[in-house]
Amino acid sequence: MRSKGTIAILTGGGDVPGLNPAIRAVTFRALREGYKVLGIRRGWGGLVDFIPDKDADNSNNVQELTTELVNRAGRTGGTFLHTSRTNPSKLIKASMPKHLQSKYSEDVNDITSDMLINLDYLGVDYLIPIGGDDTLSFGLRLHQEGMKVLAIPKTMDNDVPGTDYCIGFSTCVTRTIEMTHMLRTSAGSHERFLIIEVFGRYAGFSTLLPTMAGAADRCAIPEYPFDIEQLTELMIYDRVHNPSNYAVVLVSEGATMSHDSEMSFEGKEIDMFGHKKLGGIGDKVAAELKNLSSKYNNGRQVAIINQRLSYLVRCGEPDAFDSIVPMAFGNIALDLILEKKSGRLISLRNGVYDNVPLDIIQGKKKLIDVEKYYDIDRMRPKYESFNKKSLFIITADD
Repeated sequence: MRSKGTIAILTGGGDVPGLNPAIRAVTFRALREGYKVLGIRRGWGGLVDFIPDKDADNSNNVQELTTELVNRAGRTGGTFLHTSRTNPSKLIKASMPKHLQSKYSEDVNDITSDMLINLDYLGVDYLIPIGGDDTLSFGLRLHQEGMKVLAIPKTMDNDVPGTDYCIGFSTCVTRTIEMTHMLRTSAGSHERFLIIEVFGRYAGFSTLLPTMAGAADRCAIPEYPFDIEQLTELMIYDRVHNPSNYAVVLVSEGATMSHDSEMSFEGKEIDMFGHKKLGGIGDKVAAELKNLSSKYNNGRQVAIINQRLSYLVRCGEPDAFDSIVPMAFGNIALDLILEKKSGRLISLRNGVYDNVPLDIIQGKKKLIDVEKYYDIDRMRPKYESFNKKSLFIITADD
C-alpha cells in the first residue's frame, strides 16, 4: 500500500499508565489507514537532538513504529518512547545539542525554527503530542507556526482545560484509594494520624476524588489555603469517633497552609517550563499536627504516620479506564486526520468523546470550583447534586 503520509507521536512530561496504550492505538489505526508512523523519543528532547543529515545516527531520537513493537508495549505502563520536560521555546544553554551550539549562544534560547526544520526533514504531515498543558503548549506553538497538530491530554493531576479526563487520572485515583486503605492497618494498629501526600500542583482532583470515594476523612487541596489548627481539631474529632482510634487526611503536593507564602518545594531548581519540583507539604502538615494535637486531645500528643505516594501511583500497568480511554483518544486523532483537521485537543466531556480547539489550553487552568465541590469548614468534598453529573463528577466547564 502506498503511504498516505507520515504521522509522528511523542510523550512528554511525567510518565503515567495509559501512554503506551495511546501509542498503540494511534499506530494500529494509522498503519491500517496507510500512514507511516514515527515515534519521537524523550518527548520534545528527541526532536531537539535530531540532526537533519542523512549520514547522522538519529536512532536514539526517532524510531519507526510497527504493530509488533507497539502491541507488546501497549499492555504495559510508562512510555517506551521515554519522556522529558524539554521546552524547545526556552531551551537552556546546558541542554543545547552540539550541532546547534554555534547557532544559539544565549542562556535561554527559542529553537522552534529548528524543530520545524526537523519535522519537515522527517516528512511529518501530522504530529500527535501526548502530555499535560506544558508539553501541549509547545504543540500549540508548532500549530501556530503551521504544523498540523492533534493533541492528546495526559496528566495525573487531570488539570488540562477543555477535557473532563486526562490519561493517567483514573489509575492515580485507583492507586491512591488502594494504598490509603492499606496504610489504614498501620494507622489503626498504632492509633495514629495518617497523612498522605499525593499529586496535584494547582488542582486537587487527585485528592478530592479519592476522599469522596471514602479513602480519607479530610483533604487539603491547592485551590484553598487551609488552617492547620482547624485541620488538627477535625482530625482529633475523626480519631475519637473512629472505633480503631485513627484518622486520615490526603494532602495535595501543591496545597498550602494559610500562614505559608508559597508552596512547598524540594529545592530551588526550575525546569524549562518554570516549575520547581514540589514536595514536602506532607512533612510540614505531619509536624504541625503532631505538635498541635495535644491542644485538642486533653494534653496528649497523637503520633503520626506520614507517607508520600509520589511515583507509586505513576508506576505499573494502567487500570481499565486508562486502557480504554487512550484507545478511544488515539482513534479519534486518526478520525480527525482522515477529516483533514488539525489544531485540536482530543477530549472527553460530560461522558462523551469529543475534540476542542487546541488553543483552549492557553492562559487558563482547570481547577476545582471550591464553592461547588469543597466544604471549607469540614475540609471535605461536598456530597450533593450528583444527578446527571459526569463520571468523575467535576467537568472541564466548572
